[in-house]
Amino acid sequence: MSAGDIIMTCRAIGARYSRISVVEGVNLELRRGEMLAVLGGNGAGKSSLFGSIAGVVSGSGSVTVNGTDLSNLLAHTRASRGMALVPERRGNVFATMSVKENVDIGLRLLPVAEREAQREFILGLFPILKQRQTAVAGVLSGGEQQMLAIAMALGRKPQVLMLDEPTQGLAPMVFDILEHAFNVLKASGLALLLAEQNLPFAARVADRYIVLSHGQIVRQGEKADLANPDELADALIG
Repeated sequence: MSAGDIIMTCRAIGARYSRISVVEGVNLELRRGEMLAVLGGNGAGKSSLFGSIAGVVSGSGSVTVNGTDLSNLLAHTRASRGMALVPERRGNVFATMSVKENVDIGLRLLPVAEREAQREFILGLFPILKQRQTAVAGVLSGGEQQMLAIAMALGRKPQVLMLDEPTQGLAPMVFDILEHAFNVLKASGLALLLAEQNLPFAARVADRYIVLSHGQIVRQGEKADLANPDELADALIG
């Protein structure tokens, strides 16, 4: 791996709420065109880690994207420098607006000349959204709303996309759609960071993994390990 392959570097990442530290000393690197899965149970610190990296949770450490240090920047500025986060909570869409209007909101900061091509790329990932552009977002199924949230995050053509528990509460039939979309995004050169408890799904889409327990990395490895969940059970239980 050459230095040019690395799009995001995080060093000594911490996260805290008031004076309570929930993540400490996490180091990771993310390469272009790959997905790194962050595994762990409830309370392991996955959401807090993502929030610290994105700048929406009080944290510490350094975050560099494409050679630019984002560590001291606010969340909206980090987003403008190539980072996008789809949080764990559901309803990350404007429920009273149409699918098209939601997608257009995601595209609004992209140069006008690039918007149509990016819109077509996004809707190509999720054909159901293309079919339902006039539908009000609030009437979409949970899976469709998750697709729409991801579509909005892709609107400004990020270099790093962070997905916090994207399969939580969704029907298994949606997994195939997400898997295909993630593979296309990786092939386009996008780097993806995935927080996930669903180990079988992570095994389908991730290239590498780390296991987080009590806010610290306790194990890391390659895709082959994910095919044998029994070996990871102790680390995941923490």
